[in-house]
Amino acid sequence: MTPAELSLTVLHAVRRAVDDGVLRVEVPSRVKVERARPGGAGEYASNVALTLARPAGRSALEVAGIIGERLRDVPGLDGVEITGPGFLNFTLQSDAGREVVRAVADAGVAYGHGTALAGTEVRFAEVAEERAEIVVETVVRLLRSQGARAAVDGWDESSYAGSGARETSSHPTPRERIHVRPAPCDVDRLGVDAARWGLLRAAPGDRALEGEGLLVQHERNGLFRVRYAYSRVRRLVVNGEQLGVAPVYETPVEAAELIGVLGDHPVVLLAAARHRAPDRVARHLEAVADALLAFQHTVLPLGDEKPSAAHRSRLALAEAAGTVLAGGLSVLGISAPDRI
Repeated sequence: MTPAELSLTVLHAVRRAVDDGVLRVEVPSRVKVERARPGGAGEYASNVALTLARPAGRSALEVAGIIGERLRDVPGLDGVEITGPGFLNFTLQSDAGREVVRAVADAGVAYGHGTALAGTEVRFAEVAEERAEIVVETVVRLLRSQGARAAVDGWDESSYAGSGARETSSHPTPRERIHVRPAPCDVDRLGVDAARWGLLRAAPGDRALEGEGLLVQHERNGLFRVRYAYSRVRRLVVNGEQLGVAPVYETPVEAAELIGVLGDHPVVLLAAARHRAPDRVARHLEAVADALLAFQHTVLPLGDEKPSAAHRSRLALAEAAGTVLAGGLSVLGISAPDRI
């Protein structure tokens, strides 16, 4: 990870803290990082917490702790330490891409699922409105992906075979409601996938996406970009086989944006579960797709270029991105076609 990549990584952490509502500040345009002074902690340091403390109405140490928490387990960072009045100090990993590819390969489409909410039980009041049903169903799936027990009053799990979204419980818990702005699920006109994306891409309390724009095969359609990016990965793997290039991570890959958003995936899933916000997953999948589509042209050999370890490593990273896209779409109840 270069200093520029580290700066971008810290900026992403600040933005997540703002999105989570933990920090109420304007996100800076950039974050300055510099070499740690001799005798200091880590390799690089940043005073971003000190600059944000006053507008946030918090101490620099509190701000540093909030940002540091969102940098935990980020690919490329071996450690984050807070020193002095609120300086963030960073120790870098030698190859963040390798860690991401390994983690995704180990977990498959369940990458980002975990046990952070284990022991938590959530029960939602019964809902009947179409959009509310889909939002609550997806939130339950998100909660379960993080280890929570979650269910909805009045929903028979056997009626939703395969969804993994409902269960009964013998323990009385307070009923929770999610404020959802009503909207129809127009499956007949849009199909299941586009209809669900339209209802989930906007925040639950905001107006849902509607209309034929959800079916347009154009970059302005977020669902199309995400599914197209996944299909491009599948095609890259096939083309790689034809060229004798297998997806094996062997050498560091320069793709900070893609590695960063893949590394963010577990954090996004957990935040979406905690905040009952499936729209965060949809927005994140768009970011993964955009980073992948910008990266795809470098993956396989071009012209007279001979296949190398660099191509195999890039293909492994692209394949990991495809796995994350498929897993994220699955959480939203949307399919990932190999071809569009």
